[in-house]
Amino acid sequence: MRKNEIDIITLGCSKNLVDAERLMHQLELAGYRCVHDSPKPNGEIAIINTCGFIGDAKEESIEMILQFADRKNRGKLSKLYVMGCLSQRYAQELPAEIPEVDGWFGKFDFMGIVEECASAHFRERPEGYGLELKGNEYERTLTTPSHYAYLKIAEGCNRYCSYCAIPLITGKFTSRTIEDILEEVQWLVGKGVKELNVIAQDLSSYGLDLYGEHRLAELLDRMAQVEGVEWIRIHYTYPTDFPYDILPVMAKHPNICKYMDIALQHCSDNMLKLMRRHITRQEQDALIARIREEVPGICLRTTLLVGHPGETEEEFNELCEWVKTMKFERLGAFAYSEEEGTFAARHYQDDIPQAEKDRRVDTIMAIQQSISADHLSQMVGTEQLVIIDRTENDYYVGRTQYDSPEVDCEVLIAVDTCTAPLKIGEIYKVNIIKSEDFDLYASL
Repeated sequence: MRKNEIDIITLGCSKNLVDAERLMHQLELAGYRCVHDSPKPNGEIAIINTCGFIGDAKEESIEMILQFADRKNRGKLSKLYVMGCLSQRYAQELPAEIPEVDGWFGKFDFMGIVEECASAHFRERPEGYGLELKGNEYERTLTTPSHYAYLKIAEGCNRYCSYCAIPLITGKFTSRTIEDILEEVQWLVGKGVKELNVIAQDLSSYGLDLYGEHRLAELLDRMAQVEGVEWIRIHYTYPTDFPYDILPVMAKHPNICKYMDIALQHCSDNMLKLMRRHITRQEQDALIARIREEVPGICLRTTLLVGHPGETEEEFNELCEWVKTMKFERLGAFAYSEEEGTFAARHYQDDIPQAEKDRRVDTIMAIQQSISADHLSQMVGTEQLVIIDRTENDYYVGRTQYDSPEVDCEVLIAVDTCTAPLKIGEIYKVNIIKSEDFDLYASL
């Protein structure tokens, strides 16, 4: 057990990761050494940043807490704290279930952990040290490779889709100011970051609460003009009330990646209505066509939800045919999980067996595997710009502008084909020489 060392484990999405990075920065200012997602944790304190989105994520969070509770019971851990979405959502129930945890903190209360840890570390707290952020709110200890980072521009969601617990956890949608975000962009560039992955629960609503109008286009336009920003990638847009004015901005700036993550969930009009998506298939299809028309060559990533209450076999088959027709470049699918407090939990019966939900996920992903393989095969023989993330075995591993870190395809370049070593974080022009279902091979 290493004194003054804190192990931080982050579960869930990149938005959680940004919160963990902010926490780490504050703890380091308080005198601790923080280790993130260590394969062999050995700190005197552990902090688990949980996810509470769906059943599988909650189960993973609970299992991780229990693992560290066992370490504490065996004398290998002094203090155990839990924060994040699961802790926020079940603040009343969890303490009695897992008494080994020394403190439960919500998603927005990580400074409470800092205060508690700082008090223990300093023993006698220095004059002026209190429960407030030190430095700028956006300052954090980056855990990603130094050339890319996640940029969270808003928090919360006002959409209230039938199945989703996020609004219950995060509260109302709240945008950060453009000026504050641009200040963070400058700070990140100063740290050596070249690639910004823009995130929020709902990028499409950016600016509505602060300015009374969509302002994502202006934000992207100004970000793209910051010297040192080489790639900007857009995640988590929402199809309803979509900010169409971002499309000419994306087409204009070469450093805005031709990539958009837009969660569509389904295509059946009945299912879209039951899911409370406030959009029809015709409107959704028109949106996709317009995006592809105004930003030629764009890579669309989407997410689909199967097994939602009321989804018939006919509607699932309609979804399968739609996926074949739309040919999304990137796609993921997940099974419906009933979440207490949501509209679906209150008003619908979870009437589809889990085995059938799993079958539907597997069916969709099998279709997508073929589509992905076809898309990637069409890239063979083309030149692409690739950012190098790491080395692995005998390969440099990188990504094109069409691929987000950790979730999308990768490009492998054999080390022995390079006349000089490649630098991590640099962008190179490569020739695509081979494709597989989800990866590409290239040479300089």
